[in-house]
Amino acid sequence: MKKGFAMLVVAGLGSLALTGNASADAERGKQVFRKCQACHSLEPGDNKVGPSLHGIMGQPAGHVEGYTYSSALEKSELVWDDETMGNWLRSPRKLVKGTKMAFPGLRKDGEIEDVIEYIRASSE
Repeated sequence: MKKGFAMLVVAGLGSLALTGNASADAERGKQVFRKCQACHSLEPGDNKVGPSLHGIMGQPAGHVEGYTYSSALEKSELVWDDETMGNWLRSPRKLVKGTKMAFPGLRKDGEIEDVIEYIRASSE
């Protein structure tokens, strides 16, 4: 019985590892980012309707120099990590009530993971 339980735990951990960012693809993310590029750039300091996303991962939300954020995002105390960015990309208004971002969000987990990977890769 213990052996079966251990195998179940190992099998479960293996499936968790496969559903993480290991399968994210920056090239696919580049295609999905087309939905974002009307408002966002990945060039440093190139703020548009939305802030530049260059180097955003690991940074506090609402603090890109030269961009005016909603007070809700400035006060949010969020840090852009995979989980926070994933929740933001899925539904910005749900994550931060009062944000001025109009984009309703992405629905597919794979697209979200790919965009995050693209943002990360483009900031290196």
